[in-house]
Amino acid sequence: MSRSKTTDKNPIPSVWAREQRRADQPALSREAIVREAIAMLDADGIEALSMRKLGARLNAGATSLYRHVATKDELMELAVDEVAAEIHVPPAGGPDWRAAVTEAAGSFRTTALRHPWLTLVLGQAGLAYLGPNYMTFSERLAALFTAAGFPEPSRAIDAVFSYVIGMSTTEAAWLTTVARAGETESEFVARLLPTARQVSAGYDHLAAAEATTAVQAVDDPARLRDDKFAYGLDVVLDGLALRLPK
Repeated sequence: MSRSKTTDKNPIPSVWAREQRRADQPALSREAIVREAIAMLDADGIEALSMRKLGARLNAGATSLYRHVATKDELMELAVDEVAAEIHVPPAGGPDWRAAVTEAAGSFRTTALRHPWLTLVLGQAGLAYLGPNYMTFSERLAALFTAAGFPEPSRAIDAVFSYVIGMSTTEAAWLTTVARAGETESEFVARLLPTARQVSAGYDHLAAAEATTAVQAVDDPARLRDDKFAYGLDVVLDGLALRLPK
């Protein structure tokens, strides 16, 4: 069986597995399509994005879009890879691996909060990890953890970024809820607190935790979120440090 027939019969479902078609509309490019898709995702979320709406925003029919991007799944792969370029990973081999990992984790979190849809689609966006920007991000992480001396760097990376992705997903969902309420985070928390206190009454440990953080949650909610993220990340890194060879 020839290679072309095999490819036609069992195509790999990823934008990275097929050759990009040459543009027939100079004003419409894959890059322009992806930029506009990201703008729509940032503004209105995954539910609002469709090829029809995207075509209307670009003054192009859906058929024209499909010449550049075969499916919406491929579009999401491209969007994920585009924003992956925003994540900074420090060079490997520095004197303080914990500081470097903390910086990389913080950059991922900042990117995820700037693009609240990112963590929601990471596990669904086909083979997004094959994109050049995401591969560069992964390669730099692998170099960083290898230089730090971890005997199984990929498992150490999984441990750290499972935490980072989980926390970023929850945080992005919370901030999306706040934004849809049309209030600042402090205003939304202040309005929510009476209800939170009412429903936590009778749950002693939950009530105590709410009382401990209530003032900061209203006065400086962003700082509270930063502190929670840093605490959990430190716990993960403390555990990983024990895995380093003596």
